[in-house]
Amino acid sequence: MHIRGDHAELVVGGRLDVRNAADARTVLHSALDAGRGDLVLDLTELDSWDATGLGVIMGAHRRAGRTGRRLVLRGVPDRMQRVLVATRLHRILAIEEGSPQSPSAARPACKRAG
Repeated sequence: MHIRGDHAELVVGGRLDVRNAADARTVLHSALDAGRGDLVLDLTELDSWDATGLGVIMGAHRRAGRTGRRLVLRGVPDRMQRVLVATRLHRILAIEEGSPQSPSAARPACKRAG
């Protein structure tokens, strides 16, 4: 896993899983604590995540709310978007529409859920 960026936008790549969850959590929390406004997580380079990795993202989402910020997911790969829809987390997380890999990814999911 690699994470690069600053307190406004981070690019997450590789695998976000139990082996690197603590490191990812530290980076995300530091970015949230250091900035203002939205924190964009660009996931276009993310190959996979497991339940622990998804938990890190949800924890960052909660922390963002506590710090008066918003966590925004950008470029969510299709297979990961399907997990968010299946778990209904797409209703909780802010997901940018029109990501390069999935145009209007969030809009159809919301319409189906209805």
